Amino acid sequence: MKNKIIQLIIAVLLLLNNGNVLAQVKIPYGDNKEVGKYVTLNGAKHYYEVYGNGTPLLLIHGNSTPTRGWAPQIKYFSKKYKVYSIDCRGRGKSELGKDSLTYIQQAKDMAEFIKEMKLDSVYIVGKSDGGIIAILLGIYYPEKIKKMVAFGANMEPDSNALYPNTVIECHDERVKADRILAKGDTTKNWLIEQQRYRMMEFQPHITAKDLQTINVPILVMSTDRDLIKEEHTLFIYKNIPKANLCIVPNEKHGIAKLNPDLFNAIVDKYLSESYKGNEFRY
Repeated sequence: MKNKIIQLIIAVLLLLNNGNVLAQVKIPYGDNKEVGKYVTLNGAKHYYEVYGNGTPLLLIHGNSTPTRGWAPQIKYFSKKYKVYSIDCRGRGKSELGKDSLTYIQQAKDMAEFIKEMKLDSVYIVGKSDGGIIAILLGIYYPEKIKKMVAFGANMEPDSNALYPNTVIECHDERVKADRILAKGDTTKNWLIEQQRYRMMEFQPHITAKDLQTINVPILVMSTDRDLIKEEHTLFIYKNIPKANLCIVPNEKHGIAKLNPDLFNAIVDKYLSESYKGNEFRY
Protein backbone atom coordinates (compact mmCIF):
# COMPACT_ATOMS: atom_id res chain seq x y z
CA MET A 1 0.00 0.00 0.00
CA LYS A 2 2.82 2.36 0.96
CA ASN A 3 4.61 1.69 -2.32
CA LYS A 4 1.44 2.40 -4.32
CA ILE A 5 1.02 5.74 -2.57
CA ILE A 6 4.63 6.68 -3.33
CA GLN A 7 4.15 5.70 -6.98
CA LEU A 8 0.97 7.77 -7.16
CA ILE A 9 2.75 10.81 -5.69
CA ILE A 10 5.59 10.45 -8.19
CA ALA A 11 3.09 10.14 -11.07
CA VAL A 12 1.30 13.32 -9.96
CA LEU A 13 4.56 15.23 -9.60
CA LEU A 14 5.64 14.14 -13.09
CA LEU A 15 2.29 15.21 -14.47
CA LEU A 16 2.50 18.62 -12.84
CA ASN A 17 6.07 19.05 -13.99
CA ASN A 18 5.43 17.68 -17.47
CA GLY A 19 6.29 20.95 -19.22
CA ASN A 20 9.65 21.21 -17.48
CA VAL A 21 10.46 17.56 -18.12
CA LEU A 22 9.66 17.92 -21.81
CA ALA A 23 11.67 21.14 -21.99
CA GLN A 24 14.74 19.21 -20.84
CA VAL A 25 14.41 16.61 -23.60
CA LYS A 26 17.14 17.28 -26.15
CA ILE A 27 15.77 17.10 -29.70
CA PRO A 28 18.32 15.63 -32.14
CA TYR A 29 17.99 18.33 -34.79
CA GLY A 30 19.41 17.09 -38.06
CA ASP A 31 18.93 13.46 -37.04
CA ASN A 32 15.37 13.40 -35.77
CA LYS A 33 13.87 10.12 -36.95
CA GLU A 34 10.39 11.23 -35.85
CA VAL A 35 10.18 14.21 -38.20
CA GLY A 36 13.02 13.82 -40.72
CA LYS A 37 11.98 13.34 -44.35
CA TYR A 38 13.52 13.29 -47.83
CA VAL A 39 12.57 15.03 -51.05
CA THR A 40 14.32 14.82 -54.43
CA LEU A 41 15.29 18.25 -55.77
CA ASN A 42 16.86 18.59 -59.22
CA GLY A 43 18.09 15.00 -59.18
CA ALA A 44 19.53 14.94 -55.64
CA LYS A 45 17.81 13.54 -52.56
CA HIS A 46 17.60 16.19 -49.81
CA TYR A 47 16.95 15.68 -46.10
CA TYR A 48 14.75 18.14 -44.20
CA GLU A 49 12.92 18.63 -40.90
CA VAL A 50 9.85 20.72 -40.07
CA TYR A 51 8.88 22.13 -36.67
CA GLY A 52 6.15 24.40 -35.32
CA ASN A 53 3.22 26.20 -36.90
CA GLY A 54 2.55 29.59 -38.46
CA THR A 55 4.14 31.48 -41.34
CA PRO A 56 6.75 29.29 -43.08
CA LEU A 57 10.38 30.14 -42.24
CA LEU A 58 13.12 28.48 -44.31
CA LEU A 59 16.57 28.18 -42.73
CA ILE A 60 19.52 27.84 -45.12
CA HIS A 61 22.73 26.78 -43.40
CA GLY A 62 26.38 27.62 -43.99
CA ASN A 63 29.01 25.61 -45.85
CA SER A 64 29.76 23.00 -43.19
CA THR A 65 26.90 23.15 -40.66
CA PRO A 66 23.65 21.54 -41.87
CA THR A 67 20.39 21.30 -39.90
CA ARG A 68 22.09 20.40 -36.61
CA GLY A 69 23.84 23.78 -36.66
CA TRP A 70 20.48 25.56 -36.53
CA ALA A 71 19.46 23.97 -33.21
CA PRO A 72 19.16 27.24 -31.21
CA GLN A 73 17.22 28.89 -34.05
CA ILE A 74 14.83 25.96 -34.61
CA LYS A 75 14.04 25.79 -30.91
CA TYR A 76 13.40 29.55 -30.76
CA PHE A 77 11.56 30.24 -34.02
CA SER A 78 9.39 27.09 -34.04
CA LYS A 79 7.39 28.65 -31.20
CA LYS A 80 6.18 31.30 -33.65
CA TYR A 81 6.78 30.04 -37.19
CA LYS A 82 6.60 26.81 -39.15
CA VAL A 83 10.33 26.21 -39.48
CA TYR A 84 11.75 24.29 -42.43
CA SER A 85 15.40 23.29 -42.11
CA ILE A 86 17.01 21.50 -45.03
CA ASP A 87 20.45 19.98 -45.56
CA CYS A 88 21.83 21.54 -48.73
CA ARG A 89 23.20 19.11 -51.28
CA GLY A 90 26.35 17.29 -50.22
CA ARG A 91 25.97 18.25 -46.58
CA GLY A 92 24.33 16.47 -43.66
CA LYS A 93 22.11 13.71 -45.01
CA SER A 94 21.58 15.14 -48.49
CA GLU A 95 23.12 13.75 -51.67
CA LEU A 96 25.75 15.69 -53.58
CA GLY A 97 24.34 14.82 -56.99
CA LYS A 98 26.30 14.38 -60.19
CA ASP A 99 27.33 17.98 -60.81
CA SER A 100 29.87 20.20 -59.07
CA LEU A 101 28.67 22.10 -56.02
CA THR A 102 27.59 25.64 -56.88
CA TYR A 103 25.63 28.40 -55.18
CA ILE A 104 23.43 28.76 -58.26
CA GLN A 105 22.50 25.07 -58.12
CA GLN A 106 21.65 25.32 -54.42
CA ALA A 107 19.45 28.36 -55.07
CA LYS A 108 17.62 26.27 -57.68
CA ASP A 109 17.27 23.51 -55.09
CA MET A 110 15.77 25.88 -52.53
CA ALA A 111 13.35 27.32 -55.08
CA GLU A 112 12.29 23.79 -55.97
CA PHE A 113 11.94 22.93 -52.27
CA ILE A 114 9.60 25.89 -51.72
CA LYS A 115 7.55 24.64 -54.67
CA GLU A 116 7.51 21.03 -53.43
CA MET A 117 6.39 22.12 -49.96
CA LYS A 118 3.62 24.19 -51.59
CA LEU A 119 4.63 27.32 -49.69
CA ASP A 120 2.86 30.43 -50.96
CA SER A 121 4.76 32.97 -48.85
CA VAL A 122 7.98 32.24 -46.99
CA TYR A 123 10.52 33.99 -44.79
CA ILE A 124 14.14 33.01 -45.46
CA VAL A 125 17.07 33.19 -43.05
CA GLY A 126 20.45 32.24 -44.48
CA LYS A 127 23.81 32.37 -42.75
CA SER A 128 27.21 32.45 -44.43
CA ASP A 129 26.85 30.37 -47.63
CA GLY A 130 23.14 30.26 -46.84
CA GLY A 131 23.15 34.05 -47.00
CA ILE A 132 24.60 33.87 -50.50
CA ILE A 133 21.90 31.40 -51.52
CA ALA A 134 19.21 33.64 -49.99
CA ILE A 135 20.44 36.59 -52.06
CA LEU A 136 20.45 34.46 -55.23
CA LEU A 137 16.86 33.47 -54.44
CA GLY A 138 16.03 37.16 -54.17
CA ILE A 139 17.58 37.77 -57.60
CA TYR A 140 16.20 34.79 -59.52
CA TYR A 141 13.24 33.38 -57.54
CA PRO A 142 11.58 36.22 -55.61
CA GLU A 143 7.93 35.30 -56.30
CA LYS A 144 7.14 33.53 -53.03
CA ILE A 145 9.62 35.23 -50.71
CA LYS A 146 8.05 37.49 -48.11
CA LYS A 147 11.23 38.69 -46.39
CA MET A 148 14.85 37.59 -46.04
CA VAL A 149 17.80 37.76 -43.68
CA ALA A 150 21.25 37.25 -45.20
CA PHE A 151 23.95 36.93 -42.55
CA GLY A 152 27.69 36.88 -43.29
CA ALA A 153 27.36 36.66 -47.09
CA ASN A 154 29.96 37.55 -49.73
CA MET A 155 29.35 38.37 -53.38
CA GLU A 156 32.90 37.62 -54.55
CA PRO A 157 35.39 34.95 -53.36
CA ASP A 158 38.43 37.22 -53.19
CA SER A 159 40.03 39.66 -50.74
CA ASN A 160 37.75 42.46 -51.90
CA ALA A 161 35.04 40.72 -49.89
CA LEU A 162 36.87 38.41 -47.48
CA TYR A 163 39.74 38.97 -45.10
CA PRO A 164 42.98 37.50 -46.54
CA ASN A 165 43.29 34.67 -44.01
CA THR A 166 39.94 33.26 -45.13
CA VAL A 167 40.95 33.37 -48.80
CA ILE A 168 44.21 31.59 -48.00
CA GLU A 169 42.48 28.95 -45.86
CA CYS A 170 39.95 28.13 -48.60
CA HIS A 171 42.76 27.67 -51.12
CA ASP A 172 44.91 25.55 -48.79
CA GLU A 173 42.01 23.29 -47.78
CA ARG A 174 40.98 22.79 -51.40
CA VAL A 175 44.53 21.86 -52.41
CA LYS A 176 44.72 19.47 -49.45
CA ALA A 177 41.46 17.80 -50.46
CA ASP A 178 42.64 17.52 -54.09
CA ARG A 179 45.85 15.83 -52.96
CA ILE A 180 44.25 13.36 -50.55
CA LEU A 181 41.42 12.56 -52.96
CA ALA A 182 43.98 11.70 -55.65
CA LYS A 183 45.54 9.17 -53.25
CA GLY A 184 42.25 7.35 -52.86
CA ASP A 185 42.03 8.01 -49.13
CA THR A 186 38.69 6.89 -47.67
CA THR A 187 39.07 8.08 -44.06
CA LYS A 188 36.79 11.00 -44.90
CA ASN A 189 34.48 12.05 -47.72
CA TRP A 190 37.18 14.04 -49.46
CA LEU A 191 35.05 14.61 -52.54
CA ILE A 192 32.63 16.67 -50.43
CA GLU A 193 35.56 18.51 -48.82
CA GLN A 194 37.00 19.26 -52.26
CA GLN A 195 33.66 20.51 -53.54
CA ARG A 196 32.99 22.67 -50.46
CA TYR A 197 36.30 24.47 -50.56
CA ARG A 198 36.40 24.70 -54.35
CA MET A 199 33.03 26.46 -54.24
CA MET A 200 34.21 28.92 -51.60
CA GLU A 201 37.51 29.54 -53.39
CA PHE A 202 36.03 30.32 -56.82
CA GLN A 203 32.43 31.44 -56.17
CA PRO A 204 30.13 33.39 -56.11
CA HIS A 205 30.19 36.25 -58.63
CA ILE A 206 27.26 38.54 -57.87
CA THR A 207 27.45 42.10 -59.18
CA ALA A 208 26.00 45.39 -57.97
CA LYS A 209 23.67 45.26 -60.98
CA ASP A 210 22.43 41.85 -59.83
CA LEU A 211 21.78 43.11 -56.31
CA GLN A 212 19.87 46.11 -57.63
CA THR A 213 17.24 43.79 -59.14
CA ILE A 214 16.20 42.47 -55.71
CA ASN A 215 12.81 43.84 -54.66
CA VAL A 216 12.34 41.63 -51.61
CA PRO A 217 12.87 43.28 -48.19
CA ILE A 218 16.13 41.98 -46.76
CA LEU A 219 18.18 42.40 -43.61
CA VAL A 220 21.86 42.40 -44.55
CA MET A 221 23.55 41.24 -41.38
CA SER A 222 27.11 40.67 -40.21
CA THR A 223 29.43 41.35 -37.28
CA ASP A 224 32.42 43.62 -36.79
CA ARG A 225 34.68 40.59 -36.19
CA ASP A 226 33.48 38.58 -39.16
CA LEU A 227 35.22 36.80 -42.03
CA ILE A 228 33.53 39.29 -44.33
CA LYS A 229 34.93 42.80 -44.63
CA GLU A 230 32.62 45.45 -43.21
CA GLU A 231 32.84 47.55 -46.38
CA HIS A 232 31.68 44.55 -48.41
CA THR A 233 28.61 44.12 -46.21
CA LEU A 234 27.91 47.83 -46.80
CA PHE A 235 28.31 47.25 -50.55
CA ILE A 236 25.58 44.58 -50.43
CA TYR A 237 23.30 46.77 -48.31
CA LYS A 238 23.68 49.87 -50.46
CA ASN A 239 22.85 48.06 -53.69
CA ILE A 240 19.63 46.36 -52.60
CA PRO A 241 16.68 48.78 -52.79
CA LYS A 242 14.71 47.38 -49.82
CA ALA A 243 17.61 46.54 -47.55
CA ASN A 244 18.16 47.15 -43.87
CA LEU A 245 21.57 46.82 -42.26
CA CYS A 246 22.82 45.28 -39.02
CA ILE A 247 26.49 44.90 -38.10
CA VAL A 248 26.66 43.43 -34.59
CA PRO A 249 29.58 44.62 -32.44
CA ASN A 250 31.99 42.31 -30.62
CA GLU A 251 30.68 39.15 -32.29
CA LYS A 252 32.10 36.60 -34.73
CA HIS A 253 30.93 34.76 -37.83
CA GLY A 254 29.51 32.05 -35.58
CA ILE A 255 27.15 34.36 -33.67
CA ALA A 256 24.10 32.17 -34.44
CA LYS A 257 25.68 29.43 -32.34
CA LEU A 258 27.91 31.44 -29.99
CA ASN A 259 25.32 34.07 -29.03
CA PRO A 260 21.98 32.72 -30.26
CA ASP A 261 19.87 34.89 -27.93
CA LEU A 262 21.18 38.05 -29.56
CA PHE A 263 21.08 36.66 -33.10
CA ASN A 264 17.54 35.35 -32.68
CA ALA A 265 16.25 38.58 -31.13
CA ILE A 266 17.60 40.68 -34.02
CA VAL A 267 16.18 38.36 -36.68
CA ASP A 268 12.83 38.02 -34.90
CA LYS A 269 12.47 41.80 -34.55
CA TYR A 270 13.18 42.27 -38.25
CA LEU A 271 10.76 39.58 -39.40
CA SER A 272 8.02 40.80 -37.05
CA GLU A 273 8.07 44.43 -38.22
CA SER A 274 7.17 46.00 -41.54
CA TYR A 275 10.00 47.16 -43.79
CA LYS A 276 11.31 50.61 -42.87
CA GLY A 277 12.95 52.59 -45.63
CA ASN A 278 13.99 56.18 -46.32
CA GLU A 279 10.93 57.62 -44.57
CA PHE A 280 12.77 57.07 -41.29
CA ARG A 281 15.89 58.98 -42.25
CA TYR A 282 16.40 62.50 -40.87
